[in-house]
Amino acid sequence: MVRNINEFINYPNINFITVLFVIFAINEIFQYSVLHKIENAHDDSIWTCAWGSLKKKIELESDNEDSSESMQFNEEETVEYLVTGSVDDTVKVWEQKDKSLQLKYKLTGHSLGVVSVAVSSDGTKCASSSLDSSLKLWDLQTGGMISSVEVGPVDIWTVVFSPDDKFIVSGSHSGKIHLYGTESGKLEQTLDTRGGKFTLSVAYSPDGKYIASGAIDGIINIFDVAHGKVLRTLEGHAMPIRSLCFSPDSQLLLTASDDGHMKLYDVKDANLAGTMSGHASWVLGVSFAPHGQEFASSSSDRTVRVWELANRRCLYTFNEHNEQVWAVKYNPQTNNIIASVSEDKSINLYKCL
Repeated sequence: MVRNINEFINYPNINFITVLFVIFAINEIFQYSVLHKIENAHDDSIWTCAWGSLKKKIELESDNEDSSESMQFNEEETVEYLVTGSVDDTVKVWEQKDKSLQLKYKLTGHSLGVVSVAVSSDGTKCASSSLDSSLKLWDLQTGGMISSVEVGPVDIWTVVFSPDDKFIVSGSHSGKIHLYGTESGKLEQTLDTRGGKFTLSVAYSPDGKYIASGAIDGIINIFDVAHGKVLRTLEGHAMPIRSLCFSPDSQLLLTASDDGHMKLYDVKDANLAGTMSGHASWVLGVSFAPHGQEFASSSSDRTVRVWELANRRCLYTFNEHNEQVWAVKYNPQTNNIIASVSEDKSINLYKCL
């Protein structure tokens, strides 16, 4: 019986190639692992998730030995959480503690399944869109509803905040992009895709210059926000664009489609910078790591994959879900934590070193 790696290396009839293979496999296990898993996190399929972080001030009192008075100190604590939305009509807020998730709030108010959730950059607010044709804004410090906007039938789908948190952006069945005021709760601006189809996905570039939209017919539009018009139209996919996201430096756009492929585009000149294949079915979600060197994808083939940007290659595949994986998101505060949500009602946290 082999009891350690040294005995294994010196074991009779074990060749050098086999040793290297085993060492590589062991190294992968330590680099990529499931950090935490919540079964039945919702009562039905989980379609969407988003990370957030909130800085809280903590007052600490300390007795001053040289005085009868107490001194007060303010320290900041960063609270990280994951927000999920489900077909069970609810939004749930999970606080991340000690590498696990603990339920903090269950937000109710939607009458049909929650399609998308987004968290403001300061971590104080959450937006959710639903099949009930409403957009709701929530206070993540209290768990209360701030406002609700009723829109037309199927006139809202994926939602994102603008980098300055002034707007909540969503696509529509007509292909137009709507910008709702976070404070006013009203439609403030509309971007026209000039005859576009139902918009399934939207993304706002971190530098605030561009909005990208992906439609059901596979067409991608990149808007110049300052001028409010289409800057580029991309036709790289022939099937619905389920998800898209900008790189942290806003230079690249990553798209995911039902055709099973992901594509990278140079935002400035709209050139195709790469095509990644590997999933056995629809690619439902994509997300960049904060450092921009890796990205993750999720698919209806039940897997989550981690990819290296430089060489456009898959680094690791997680096979932890039993049904299609609707969304995957990197924690924006760290480069090695990924969350995924699935049709199987579960939430997974992964560690990637």
